[in-house]
Amino acid sequence: MGSNDSDSHNQVIVLQAGYSCRDEEDETAMRANCSCTLVRCRDGTNILVDTMTAWDGEHLRSLLAKHGVGVDEVHVVVCSHGHSDHIGCNYLFQEARMHLVGACVSHRDLYMGHFGGGQNDEELALDSNAEVVVRRSPGHTLSCVSVIVNNTQLGGRVGITGDLFERLEDIEDDSIWRDAGSENEELQRQERSKMADICNFIVPGHGTIFSITPSMRIKLRKDMTSNC
Repeated sequence: MGSNDSDSHNQVIVLQAGYSCRDEEDETAMRANCSCTLVRCRDGTNILVDTMTAWDGEHLRSLLAKHGVGVDEVHVVVCSHGHSDHIGCNYLFQEARMHLVGACVSHRDLYMGHFGGGQNDEELALDSNAEVVVRRSPGHTLSCVSVIVNNTQLGGRVGITGDLFERLEDIEDDSIWRDAGSENEELQRQERSKMADICNFIVPGHGTIFSITPSMRIKLRKDMTSNC
């Protein structure tokens, strides 16, 4: 990563793409781990989004180290929601100034008043340039949040969405995200369409990053209106 690029753009680095699949030995069980993403802001802020399971501590340390980041150099931890595969390594980041688990914001035993209004359009800037924000994106859980990164090295806006999107394939086959669990399917359809309208790329909760096309936006808008 060149210094000029890091000075002019926020870097979105997917440390590990998530996955989910049926367990081979027990068809009633799933195996899953979340996508884990590092955002290196051009003002020097390091943000980690979704921290995998509690068994991934050393693995996550190694992934961060490959990009020259120690656990004590992560300033903000955002967990898109409170499921165990998204919050497991929060304990590593005790020097962070802020932890978010869904819309709950804290530092140590101090719980902050962000998102106190309960409005879906509330946003919280995570960097000094206000180019990286976290906003509510309810559906999978009612407390879900997504991180939106502007001015990225990818050439467009990136939405790091947790399980709002499971993976690319769930745009054509909505049973994928519905079968993964949704506390409010109508809200989730609305938020999926909103996110696709404002983003160029999506980091889904359990798959690789993908780009949003005009046809995807049309499909998600139709899904929203046809199920209202």
